[in-house]
Amino acid sequence: MSITAERKAELIKKFATVEGDTGSPEVQVAILTERINNLTEHFKGHKKDNHSRRGLLKMVSSRRSLLDYLKKKDEGRYQTLIGALGIRR
Repeated sequence: MSITAERKAELIKKFATVEGDTGSPEVQVAILTERINNLTEHFKGHKKDNHSRRGLLKMVSSRRSLLDYLKKKDEGRYQTLIGALGIRR
């Protein structure tokens, strides 16, 4: 369910705005999206895992807040990020 250190490093490298950037909204949203996708796959086989479902809902809410912040600050960065992650359909 959790992401590996290698995968997390790849996401940080891909979405970082500057070298060593781990706190920008882009990086945080990318990591949350990866974790959300992993949990979504987990629920396909474990439909009654309600404790993990609560964590998933908290992650989705956190990602939504970060995306709202990014959209308010810089619309271009927001559009680029959701396009790269394929979040909005």
